[in-house]
Amino acid sequence: MAEKRKLTNKERMQISRQAMPCQAPEERINNFKEVPSGLTPEMAMREANRCLACPKPKCIAGCPVEVDIPAFIGLVAEGKFSEAARKIKETNALPAICGRVCPQDEQCEAVCVLTKKHESVAIGYLERFVADWEREHDEVTIPKLPPPTGKKVAIIGSGPAGLTAAADLSLMGHKVTIFEALHKPGGVLIYGIPEFRLPKSIVAAEVGYLKKLGVEVVASYVIGKIETVDELFEEGYDSIFIGTGAGLPSFMRIEGENLKGIYSANEYLTRSNLMRAYAFPDYDTPIFSGKNVAVLGGGNTAMDSVRTAKRLGAEHATIVYRRSRAEMPARTEEIHHAEEEGIEFKLLTNPVKYTGNEDGWVTQMECIRMELGEPDSSGRRRPVPIDGSNFIIPVDMVVIAVGNSSNPLVQQTTPGLETNRWGNITVDERTMMSSREGVFAGGDIVTGGATVILAAGAGKVAARAMHRYMMGLPLIDEEEEEEKESDK
Repeated sequence: MAEKRKLTNKERMQISRQAMPCQAPEERINNFKEVPSGLTPEMAMREANRCLACPKPKCIAGCPVEVDIPAFIGLVAEGKFSEAARKIKETNALPAICGRVCPQDEQCEAVCVLTKKHESVAIGYLERFVADWEREHDEVTIPKLPPPTGKKVAIIGSGPAGLTAAADLSLMGHKVTIFEALHKPGGVLIYGIPEFRLPKSIVAAEVGYLKKLGVEVVASYVIGKIETVDELFEEGYDSIFIGTGAGLPSFMRIEGENLKGIYSANEYLTRSNLMRAYAFPDYDTPIFSGKNVAVLGGGNTAMDSVRTAKRLGAEHATIVYRRSRAEMPARTEEIHHAEEEGIEFKLLTNPVKYTGNEDGWVTQMECIRMELGEPDSSGRRRPVPIDGSNFIIPVDMVVIAVGNSSNPLVQQTTPGLETNRWGNITVDERTMMSSREGVFAGGDIVTGGATVILAAGAGKVAARAMHRYMMGLPLIDEEEEEEKESDK
């Protein structure tokens, strides 16, 4: 049979980006099933054929976990889907998760050469497709593990940073144990992200893959309470990674904030996601379902909260955000899905006071209109209140999604572990080593609330340094650093 002719770059650029099939908005607001249904094999191959296979691809540098993007996309174009999944897993143990929740439009896709005149290659869609194909066709393979090094590693927290570090360290021959405070592993992936955006079966499958790599997972085990970091060292662990995340909710500290019906996004989403309150009474976790729900914030957590409220029966589900749409940190796709689902947006708006009834339940929220001033430390224009512009929004439920801070438990029980003024663990960013020898950290516990893929990237950096530390090598491979610099 004659070999199939390769497309020219001109022909590739004439192929339109494939749109992800999704549930219709009027259907999905009544269920918690995943919104996008994924590409078909034909769509995936067509999308993959849009890749120009650049001689110096910028997309790899745009990926925090260093996936060889052109190589895996090339395999997809040839119909070698399982091989493509294995190519991704050479550097990323969580492709089904990253393909769903990572902000590719700000990272790998943002630097795609096609963006100069066209839409970027849908790298995230393709990553999701091949990961799902491999799992659904029972073609997941376990790479051959190296001989055991005899070294033991403790990972505190099973979010994306901890899972990535655990996978990489296991593939280096170390004995890895993850200690998770909750009763299910996954961290923010399991308690923070709704089923309609990241099905929990996907997280369970990715964790199952790690277990097949030899990683042990100990759930319902709170380090800092049951035992400390120092006690782990006494038990024979050779190095420790802290990936406990930023699970302490932030509040605005305005009048009336302690009224009933006002929740942190952490509590609201944990009840719905981890405890399956959305399926009450099948799951024995009640959740309050407001009719007039306001969610404060403009990030992914705010979008998750407001879309959850809509599915739980809110007649009016509203985002209240103090900046404009252009400054919203949420993924473009999540904002688009929210708009399709009838979510209301009150932008350049900030709450200043809550009022409740005689039973202590919130009934209204006083807000003030804002205008944008000069850029602040985040690079975004600072919101400035407009005097005399106050107005009232009727509410019976408010979800506060304006950020989180680090869980302080491990820091408080680990002498000599330095933190910054926000309580985040300070590390050498080249190695993720903390002020305590042999103790590394990464993810939101270091950066504050950020993305899944940045946390995974930190776990990867830490794993490399931890391996070198335990093997008695310099923490930084100078030759490798020089190669990275020359690649830039």
